[in-house]
Amino acid sequence: MDWLTDSKIPVGKTGKTIFEWLRDNGSWFFETVENVLDWVIELTLTILQFPHPLVMIAIFVAITWVIQKSWKTCVFVALGLLFVVNQGYWDETTESLTLILFACLTCMAIGVPIGIAAAHRPKLYRAISPVLDLMQTLPTFVYLIPMIVFFGIGMVPGLVATVIFVLPAPIRLTHLGVSSTPKALLEAADAFGATPQQKLWKVELPYALPQIMTGLNQTIMLSLSMVVIAGLVGADGLGVPVVRALQQVNAAKGFESGLVIVVVAIVLDRMLRVEQKS
Repeated sequence: MDWLTDSKIPVGKTGKTIFEWLRDNGSWFFETVENVLDWVIELTLTILQFPHPLVMIAIFVAITWVIQKSWKTCVFVALGLLFVVNQGYWDETTESLTLILFACLTCMAIGVPIGIAAAHRPKLYRAISPVLDLMQTLPTFVYLIPMIVFFGIGMVPGLVATVIFVLPAPIRLTHLGVSSTPKALLEAADAFGATPQQKLWKVELPYALPQIMTGLNQTIMLSLSMVVIAGLVGADGLGVPVVRALQQVNAAKGFESGLVIVVVAIVLDRMLRVEQKS
């Protein structure tokens, strides 16, 4: 087998060359992106952390009521967030929520239009499917290496790596929702003289809304699963106490911070869940 390994394809060296070329020739771009994202993240953290935690909890409960119209869900959200405050992880939670917020906004802004386009163009979906598979199966730690090269350490590389890892979810689920619109509905829209834009906004997107919201839910869950990994590159949030517990072999702190992450995940899931109407 030596003859096969002697002619090794230089995948790693090629990737390193590309990353170094981008770093050397696009440093102005990466610095601009980093500065803008740092400013936006700091502004968002100030908004979330300046009010008293009980005030922010009341705001989250109000948002839950507007979306869910369920007092039971509101009580659950309030109790979950009060548990986070009780455990002393409110600041870390707001930092993770900031990362999740911008990851979700970016992924949905990019993923939904791509999913719609892919649903209308099967050849496009077949072309991007291997790329989506690669983005989902490539170990998440691999994303951190070029992000550190481009942005250094901090919240920005964690955010960018999270977006790359999470982006396939809204694309796939939006594609699934739009492409599964019943032909009878589309034929009825055609019979009434609907334009392609009218069919999209009045038929396809309303039918696909539960799938799109599921994509948002998955985006949030996957983003939250990245907080620990992002903590390894200096991103603040709930990943930091987990990493410290691992370094110190502190089982109590590890279980405590891990449970807080689970509670935050369940709270966000209950807040934003949209049930399929029969």
